[in-house]
Amino acid sequence: MVGIVGYGGYVPRLRLSRKAVVEANSWFAPHFAGKAKGTRSMANWDEDSITMAVAAARDCLGPCEDRSGVAALSLASSTLPFAERQNAGVVREALTLGRNVEVMDFTGSQRAALSALSDAVFRAQAGAGETLVLAADNRKTRAASAAELDFGDGAAALMIGRTNVLAEYLGSATISEDFVDHFRIAGEEIDYAWEERWIRDEGVSKLVPEAIAAALENSGIAAGQIDHFIFPTCFQKMEAQLARKCGIRDGAIVDGLMSRIGDTGTPHALLLLAHVLERAQPGQTILLAQFGSGAQAFVFRVTEASASFRPRTGVSGWLARGMEEANYTKFLSFKGQLRLERGMRGEQDKKTALTTLYRHRETILGLVAGRCEITGEVHFPPSRLSYTPGCPALDTQRPYKLAERIGEVLSWSAEYLSFNMAPPHHYGQIDFDGGGRILMEFTDISRGDVESGTKMEMVFRIKDVDELRGFNRYFWKATPVRPLPSADEMKAAE
Repeated sequence: MVGIVGYGGYVPRLRLSRKAVVEANSWFAPHFAGKAKGTRSMANWDEDSITMAVAAARDCLGPCEDRSGVAALSLASSTLPFAERQNAGVVREALTLGRNVEVMDFTGSQRAALSALSDAVFRAQAGAGETLVLAADNRKTRAASAAELDFGDGAAALMIGRTNVLAEYLGSATISEDFVDHFRIAGEEIDYAWEERWIRDEGVSKLVPEAIAAALENSGIAAGQIDHFIFPTCFQKMEAQLARKCGIRDGAIVDGLMSRIGDTGTPHALLLLAHVLERAQPGQTILLAQFGSGAQAFVFRVTEASASFRPRTGVSGWLARGMEEANYTKFLSFKGQLRLERGMRGEQDKKTALTTLYRHRETILGLVAGRCEITGEVHFPPSRLSYTPGCPALDTQRPYKLAERIGEVLSWSAEYLSFNMAPPHHYGQIDFDGGGRILMEFTDISRGDVESGTKMEMVFRIKDVDELRGFNRYFWKATPVRPLPSADEMKAAE
């Protein structure tokens, strides 16, 4: 049996109010008044497709430090930060996966995540081990556009393998067609989209049913047997139209979360799948389809083992943790579309020494400290010399991972003197459970969220952006531990 053996997701904490966007642009685009409902997910300034993919992967993998079961890692995105650097390789380092893990980037289509999923299934069928499939997008749009209101940011993760399968792979199908619904030429940041009616009538309505029909036939499943039908779309009632055309009952249509987080792009199909798996019952069938450069569809059957797995937070948990943001200029600033005055303190060269980054990549990207075998003291950064007062020792430190450990604020500051994209600049000394102390920046935080003694967890984020050379420097930051929502809270959030 081959299929999904783990899943997770990630939705940024901030949720931009669509009403705030519509009101800000009403002088120019009053016709969007009907879209002033709900929210869309909004990445923080220090988030991108790499950091969100890491968050989704950690949601899937859990806090266990032993991740030796991962044989390959795929990252699908239409907004990969680097055109010439393996983005999935950065994710591997952050997750402290082994050097023998094969890493791959998938891009160039909105269904790139399903292409990565297809590759992972073939690998599992061939006995090549488990593949961690990640997808993330952080898209830019033009101000006062429909896409600005419809899109959202997020990530998803699936682990594909053969052991303890939660949802069995039954079959799939792909229709490859150079149907251009939108495009973005190399070097540009914003897509150019074609007319909606053309996309609906000639693209989605013709290509997706063909892929669905072939996938159902290959799976030996009738359309009427589908319990959960997933089709991410910004087009109103498009999924219902497809369901009727394909013979799928209305009750099987999965809510696309458009009113709450928007369409997250490449990861959205997998994000909805992870959300469905949280509540799907054994024996139920799931049909997953996505449009883009043709269409692709997958069919899964939920197994009895599904009750044995739960992601660390889960899509439901991320949904319940959302905080509404009504500041439209903050959104534009975080997307790099509104350059604010930074003052002289923001004028500094942020060139990264690539030699130093390589030599200390485990420390910087994986947050790996050193633990002295003699004293048990934890040192960050690790070094050959253990500098415990009165007990110096040479070459006694062994790798000690801190990313999955909880920390506690010893001392902290929140100030406006230094430049920060989300002032005030919060940072402080963090003492880790089991030892270790680091001066760290805080993120996803508001005034009043921290004090001495506040429990903090680690998140992988952008540390600095070298705008002169076009390089993102990554490191870990601390954010307050927020308890998982109760079952009632998550139900209310649904």
